[in-house]
Amino acid sequence: MLDTGRIIEDKTMRDRLGVFEDRTDAGRRLAATLSQLEMIVEPVVCAIPAGGVPPGLEVARALRAPLRMAVVRKVQVPWNPEAGFGAVTWDGRVFLNRALMTALDLSETEANAAIAKAKSNVAERLKKFSGDRREPGLEGRTAILVDDGLATGYTMFAAVEAARAWSPRRVIVAVPTGSLHAVDFIARKADLVVCLNIRTGRTFAVAQAYERWYDLRDPEVQELLIQARDMGLF
Repeated sequence: MLDTGRIIEDKTMRDRLGVFEDRTDAGRRLAATLSQLEMIVEPVVCAIPAGGVPPGLEVARALRAPLRMAVVRKVQVPWNPEAGFGAVTWDGRVFLNRALMTALDLSETEANAAIAKAKSNVAERLKKFSGDRREPGLEGRTAILVDDGLATGYTMFAAVEAARAWSPRRVIVAVPTGSLHAVDFIARKADLVVCLNIRTGRTFAVAQAYERWYDLRDPEVQELLIQARDMGLF
């Protein structure tokens, strides 16, 4: 392991592909690292659905910590849904990349429509995954934000900022894999980033860290949350 104070990685995984069997395997390895950190006091695991739920469940199980949904959705570029110019968080906060908006020459109408769509999607997913459940609070606790990887890091940036607003003791970001650029970016925002597989190549895809990768469907996420509920974590 390499511990720089703000970033912990597994140097044996640097720049390797296919290092995890699946998201559950990745979560167990993350949990093994996090379990050794004395700085984690009264943790709450904040999983970003959908991909962050399997590793988040494993971390919550290992730390015996409550699990909550940290729903974050990117604000999509109208003509390219795979790209985003911002993010909306579970508490209604909106984070926008103004420089990118200018470069894209987005009109105010286009931007507002995209933001409204993202807000609606966040509300829908919160209702689907959390229902009327009162999520565990973060004040004075260690918020551990978990996703299945960091590509650009902008969605996680929004999650960190949203978590900070609830006055946690500290914010830790825990991901199995990430681009060096994104990890460095998030390390300037969070108190600590745990990213086992950091990659430095010119191109990056989260999926390349996994032998078995597919987009999780909502029913699968709901089944995992039932498991978490049965364990008293959710």
